[in-house]
Amino acid sequence: MEGVDYHAEERKKAEFDVESMKVVWAGSQHALEVSDRISKLVADDPAFRKDERTMLSRKELFKNTLRKAVYAWKRIVELRLSEEEASRLRFYVDEPAFTDLHWGMFIPAIKGQGTDEQQQKWLPLAYKMQIIGCYAQTELGHGSNVQGLETTATFDARTDEFVIHSPTLTSSKWWPGGLGKVSTHAVVYARLITDGKDHGVHGFIVQLRSLEDHMPLPGITVGDIGMKFGNGAYNTMDNGLLRFDHVRIPRNQMLMRVSQVTREGKYKQSDVPRQLVYGTMVYVRQTIVVDASSALSKAVCIATRYSAVRRQFGSQNGGPETQVIDYKTQQSRLFPLLASAYAFRFVGEWLKWLYMDVTQRLQANDFSTLPEAHACTAGLKSLTTSATADGIEECRKLCGGHGYLCSSGLPELFAVYVPACTYEGDNTVLLLQVARFLMKTVSQLGTGKQPVGTVAYMGRIEHLMQCRSNVKKSEDWLNYNQVMEAFEARAARMSVSCARNLSKYANPEEGFAELSADLVEAAVAHCQLIVVSKFIDKMQQDVPGEGVKRQLEVLCGIYYLYLIHKHQGDFLATSYLNPKQAALANDQLRALYSQVRPNAIALVDAFNYTDHFLGSILGRYDGNVYPKLYEAAWKDPLNETVLPDGYHEYIRPLLKQQLHSARL
Repeated sequence: MEGVDYHAEERKKAEFDVESMKVVWAGSQHALEVSDRISKLVADDPAFRKDERTMLSRKELFKNTLRKAVYAWKRIVELRLSEEEASRLRFYVDEPAFTDLHWGMFIPAIKGQGTDEQQQKWLPLAYKMQIIGCYAQTELGHGSNVQGLETTATFDARTDEFVIHSPTLTSSKWWPGGLGKVSTHAVVYARLITDGKDHGVHGFIVQLRSLEDHMPLPGITVGDIGMKFGNGAYNTMDNGLLRFDHVRIPRNQMLMRVSQVTREGKYKQSDVPRQLVYGTMVYVRQTIVVDASSALSKAVCIATRYSAVRRQFGSQNGGPETQVIDYKTQQSRLFPLLASAYAFRFVGEWLKWLYMDVTQRLQANDFSTLPEAHACTAGLKSLTTSATADGIEECRKLCGGHGYLCSSGLPELFAVYVPACTYEGDNTVLLLQVARFLMKTVSQLGTGKQPVGTVAYMGRIEHLMQCRSNVKKSEDWLNYNQVMEAFEARAARMSVSCARNLSKYANPEEGFAELSADLVEAAVAHCQLIVVSKFIDKMQQDVPGEGVKRQLEVLCGIYYLYLIHKHQGDFLATSYLNPKQAALANDQLRALYSQVRPNAIALVDAFNYTDHFLGSILGRYDGNVYPKLYEAAWKDPLNETVLPDGYHEYIRPLLKQQLHSARL
């Protein structure tokens, strides 16, 4: 029935102030007000409809995305939206488009690596969208190994130009979003060559298409790489391929903030330290962690609401069946994901602070925290995106068969999200970078150099190698000091164990390759410690709103106890816990599930997502699932006619065939 809230009874059970929790989730009252206003603006505008997206052909889908992206820009200009508001509008339109790379990669690359003059020339054009840019780094043959890129930029001193060239098939740029059909310009990464000397990979601004008729410029071959995983999903994006045949650009289009080539062809470093480039990387990875919490919370919102609507088995004397959310098997899979969404939100907030801190230090020529910040953001990008991709798929399974329908929103959410495990650093490669940093930290422990930031716990290595948990009853697992020691001891012991095993190899690189699976596990343990510590830090702060802090404490407990349960092999193998203490952690975890249960619907309401943004019949705010599923079925193009196309051609002759001779 229209107008009926099928979740009303669930909402009455809430033991906390939902409006206050919305502020906690948004980060501030101001951020909540902006999100609220912009999400409703998008949801109420029929131009941003997306329910038909999965039924469109690739060409229709792409044209529809161009329409939406340009309309969104028009609204941004008409309403004079601030940068923050414009960013929220693109977020709530919820459709990958060329604008993502223009604002998210092209502009930051010029801001981070361009000189003041270059920024003055290119940024006004980019900000007004008089040029559209993309970020052309990845090639057909190389992704993670950026130093292996093959595209060349050879300086011609005679003409004061760089010659950009693709010497091999595998040097073709492959994957950049926005490149295939839309971008007029790209920041292209190529090997800088002067006087026959290779100076490694540098960035260059290259025009790709005419600003008059949009045709590719001479020497440029460009197109789309083809259909990708899923219906709709990332197929709204024109991921492109690009080849250069001796394309000439002026010398001043090399991004020269950090290193330069003079008119005479001399290569030199500028006064600006190379490490400044890392600031951009920290920024991009921080946004990816925040995006992980958004994507996971969307999936959890859908699965939680549907789990409260769906009833199966357990009817007593003809009464209603049991809500699926009341089954412990459902809770033990769903509630850790709910807790993870909040955990990733808070670690994302902390990364924003870290980015500001790193930026200020870089400007003051203080690079002391940079290796730790680099390792930390690499590890958290890997941890949160892997957990989110797996979590979205788990939410689909938690919704049973109906979760497989495109109208559930989950297949498309999964297909759109999974590339995050690969872009901006393959997740396993990133964990190996974290492991290298951890091994270096362990090797320096005896030298008097104190570990800082997220590895500060390594400074207490002697205690952490020897201590044992003194948990005696399940409630002891609610003591944050106990929890922090458990995660620190596990991480420290796994890192030290890897370092000891590495020292047995004469060739360290050979040892690193051989032990890489163990090193990845040590890196995961370190990254999980960071997330747990930031969630616990949040619990030490003043959190306004009735009952809000209590709910966050329950979610925090679920997050760390679930990790202890899932990875209890680590905790037992490092001898920090005994089997009885591990069992007590599980007892406490079950008790916390029961405490979340009455608050589950309210906790996902606090995400403050409109039905338009969720794009899911199963996740509707009012819970009116079955009539809407039935309605949606009839909108499928197959149901436009009673007889399918092909009935007279194939089905009728089949049904009318003579089967006298068949032995069936």
